[in-house]
Amino acid sequence: MSNSTDLTSMSEPTTSRRWLPAVHPWAIGILFALLACAILLAPLGTNQDETLNLQVGDLAPFDIVAPRSQTYISMIQTDSAKAAAEASVSPVYDPPDTRIARQQVNAARGALGFVNSVRADIWANNEQKRKDLSHLSNIYLSDDLQIQLLEIEESRWVTVQAEVKRVIEVAMSEPIREHHIEETRTRIPMMASVDVTVEEAELAAALATQFIIPNSLFNERATEQAREAAISAVQPVEQAFAQGQTIIPRGHILTDPDLEAMTAMDMLEQDQSTWERYLPSMTVVALVVVIMALYLLRNQPDFFSRTRHMLFISLLILVFLFSARFVIPDRVVLAFLFPAATLGMLIAVGLNAQLGLISTTLFVMFIAIISNGRVDVTIYHLAGPIIAILTLGKGERVNSFLLAGIATAATNAAVILVFRIDDPAIDMLGLGTLLGASLANGAISGALTLMGLFLLGYLFDITTSLQLVELSRPNHPLLVGMLRAAPGTYQHSLHVANLAEQAAQRIGANTMLVRVGALFHDIGKTRHPEYFVENQIKGINPHDQLIPHNSARIIIDHVRDGDKMASRHRLPGAIRAAILEHHGTTVTMYQYENALEDNGETEIHIQDFTYPGPKPQSRETALLMLADGCEAKARADNPTDTDEIDDIVRYIINRRMQQGELDECDLSLTDLDTVRESFVNTLKGFFHSRLQYPKAQNPLIPVNNLEEAEKLDLPTPD
Repeated sequence: MSNSTDLTSMSEPTTSRRWLPAVHPWAIGILFALLACAILLAPLGTNQDETLNLQVGDLAPFDIVAPRSQTYISMIQTDSAKAAAEASVSPVYDPPDTRIARQQVNAARGALGFVNSVRADIWANNEQKRKDLSHLSNIYLSDDLQIQLLEIEESRWVTVQAEVKRVIEVAMSEPIREHHIEETRTRIPMMASVDVTVEEAELAAALATQFIIPNSLFNERATEQAREAAISAVQPVEQAFAQGQTIIPRGHILTDPDLEAMTAMDMLEQDQSTWERYLPSMTVVALVVVIMALYLLRNQPDFFSRTRHMLFISLLILVFLFSARFVIPDRVVLAFLFPAATLGMLIAVGLNAQLGLISTTLFVMFIAIISNGRVDVTIYHLAGPIIAILTLGKGERVNSFLLAGIATAATNAAVILVFRIDDPAIDMLGLGTLLGASLANGAISGALTLMGLFLLGYLFDITTSLQLVELSRPNHPLLVGMLRAAPGTYQHSLHVANLAEQAAQRIGANTMLVRVGALFHDIGKTRHPEYFVENQIKGINPHDQLIPHNSARIIIDHVRDGDKMASRHRLPGAIRAAILEHHGTTVTMYQYENALEDNGETEIHIQDFTYPGPKPQSRETALLMLADGCEAKARADNPTDTDEIDDIVRYIINRRMQQGELDECDLSLTDLDTVRESFVNTLKGFFHSRLQYPKAQNPLIPVNNLEEAEKLDLPTPD
């Protein structure tokens, strides 16, 4: 399992840097929004070409020529081409549905059957029969038609019925569309057979016409797909102007395409109100702040409690935004040299990859505004940073930054080729220059990230994987001092590191952070190593000569001493949190109980025997607390089988839960069960049973000479 837990999950130590006051997260968000708006809207004082105030219908006051060579996509001409393509697509209709024809024939049979029943009613007069015929719901019968139906002879009526059904079948066998229905109905009389009289043909046509309905229905989806296909087939219409080319001749009446060309050349005066000028930038800033806030609320709600990290991201984005305002607008080559990937990599390595990706994606919205919506620049500064973050990974080695820079350069070059390889306004020299800028961008981004991590990591107390790898080396002065002054504590720390690291890997915590925290968690014991059991000689325990209060103070002070030593050696806050939290707020019960026995009825304050804490604030420090307790108890009890080891681990975990030491970290019960299994498996390796070798029958006994050895029948050296 990979280390999905980020370094920011470690709590800030209580003795961390005091230069950052407690700031409400929304205050930081509002301040960021105001500064971002100021950067985007502040004029930079760049020289711009003379602009014109012209509108559609005005006459060109003079020959308007292109100030520079430029190719742009004419949206007006493209939209016109798309509209023409869409209009050229005819509506799509389904083939004739035979089910509709059958349905109408059956309906005609039902109606004719009703007419037959009315005609056969011998008890009703003609007036009653006409009234009954008026109840037909699917056909309309005029008075003349009703009289004709009632008075026609039965033999001829049978012929008319057959003719009605035949005419319906013939008419419905051909495609009938909704807008052709009247045309089809007018042709019904011509479909009557010559075997019937004119009156019978008219009667059959009148009846059959009412059952003719469309059988070829309009297919809206197919029509829409055909139109979309026609629109998609339209290529964007490019308009190219060379520098000095006349765009609009003098006296020409300006049209929308003319103004579009002038807008593309930045030749029109922006006749906008204050809100119209400011609204796009302010909207982008609001979107960035809202999206980031929603992301953090959903995925990392505890991030709002870490002022340093909020300021870290905010300051980075503002610095890069300010730089982009100078480098990107109206620049051809410099726009592709801007190292946007550095922003994403700094956040990804300093905090976590997810924050790096979301920050990079949101920063591209600023790039789009700054570059006036240039698609190539926007995609360039999106694809490169994303690839850089994904390639960099945890950033545990220097060569990781080199690989990230190479990947960024390759991605940048690919984007350049996609957008510029078929650009008619660029030559091979220009293309080569842009490709060179994209390659240099990768190298600059990797180098700036590596340098920025050392500066920003110290300034904001950000713990990076690269720092952890460096701290894990055994030649660190604190580790060397521990090995010399307290070798037992050093071995204990190694065992705890191995124990916690294996469990961290099982539950997806940060293994490197846990390991380094375990290596340094007991450095405070080097001040008085002889007072800790792992460094004591058998039978000699200095605590026997101390009163319980002093004994407890020395034991508890190893946490405070360790934090002071870590501060002097500038260890990251995450490691100092491991030192302060690995005992939480537990009590030195042995000294406390001795104090109760020694003092009798005298009041004893349990605070004097309680570690200063805080309780573990993260999964990593909680794992360290559990591993430290399990290793110490297992070493004291010296278990002989797996069941005894499992009892020890269960005891420590349950006790820490009962004491409430795990209440402020996000270890679930499932995690704890996984941790228990990992601890048991690891401790089995520490306390495995050893083979008992049989005693030698003739042990080597020191003798003075070979003769004496031969008398005793002992082995002699060759």
